[in-house]
Amino acid sequence: MNKNFFSNLGLAMRAGKVITGEEMVIQSVRGGEAKLVIVAEDASENTLKKINDKCSYYGVPLLLTGQREQLGDSIGKEARVAIAVTDAGFARMLMKQ
Repeated sequence: MNKNFFSNLGLAMRAGKVITGEEMVIQSVRGGEAKLVIVAEDASENTLKKINDKCSYYGVPLLLTGQREQLGDSIGKEARVAIAVTDAGFARMLMKQ
């Protein structure tokens, strides 16, 4: 992914349209709140399978990109494995990149 992708992810965070953490992301997918889920490429197989299965079942797009440190840095937090974007506009913008 390009640098612009991570900048826009940070913008979504500042707008309050991002949920982080594996369990919180899964809850947002179940609740229909998540419009896009982003998982770090270095996530464990178990975590990736769990999130992928939920996204597939509920029809939420999933992007596998970046390292956990990169994802965390882009949103101003420590390392993050899973991020959910809750705004449809931000989700479309990130998927185009």
